Amino acid sequence: MRQQYRRLALVALMAGATMSALPAAAAEKSNPPPTQKDWLALSRLPDWSGVWNPDITDQNRQATANPPPWTPAVAKQIEHMTAEEKAGRPRLILMGCLPYGMPNLMTITHNAMEILFTPGRVTILGESDGNRLRRIYTDGRDHPEDPDLSFHGHSVGHWEGQTLVVDTVGILPQVWLATGEGVGIPNNGDMHVVERIHLAAPDVLVDDLTVTAPKVLTSPWKTTRKFYRQRAQKFDIVEGACEQGNFKAATDAQGNSIYVPIELDPLGGVSSKR
Repeated sequence: MRQQYRRLALVALMAGATMSALPAAAAEKSNPPPTQKDWLALSRLPDWSGVWNPDITDQNRQATANPPPWTPAVAKQIEHMTAEEKAGRPRLILMGCLPYGMPNLMTITHNAMEILFTPGRVTILGESDGNRLRRIYTDGRDHPEDPDLSFHGHSVGHWEGQTLVVDTVGILPQVWLATGEGVGIPNNGDMHVVERIHLAAPDVLVDDLTVTAPKVLTSPWKTTRKFYRQRAQKFDIVEGACEQGNFKAATDAQGNSIYVPIELDPLGGVSSKR
């Protein structure tokens, strides 16, 4: 039974019995409050503050120089998608307000990100919309035996010196393994991502990734992504909502400020009649 259903079953049981009536084994694990020692330990970690912009030029280079080792059947699909993209007919695979998912959040995003350290966790916030969020648990926990599948998966990490080693499983099979916004393939299940994130220079963050996707790759794909730090306040990441551009400001009959849908043409573009 999936983890979320186990939790629901426990809640239902509690509704008809007191906690004292539950066996000890049924008690949920709790996250202990951080201590002063935990907060002080953060000062020994490397400085990853500021805003990090991806090296888009290197992303594009690796799409050609270091592509994933696709299976023969997938390679044919990728070849067709690449040709369509070059012909000006790209298939927009990252759309519909769904999260990019892993590893795409690190490999093909064009938006900035911010990294936060708190006791037991590293949080990565991606610019653009609220779906670009990763929680990497560094409190020593393991992956759940039966993780709830999600776009970004379940990530646990540990520090090896100044390098954060991250292991991610539990990624939805519908998440694309992409080399760009118009070329990629759904991973189809059992994808596993290992990262080694570290500073290569004071303002250069490097993510060495190993992606295992047995349904679409013949072997693990090893690739690297670079991010450059911006400290100026004008580069702080901003709020964004992916559907906001499909609405315009208006006023309702009672004089309230509201959003109303913008008329779109059959292909999803803004209608000339708006």
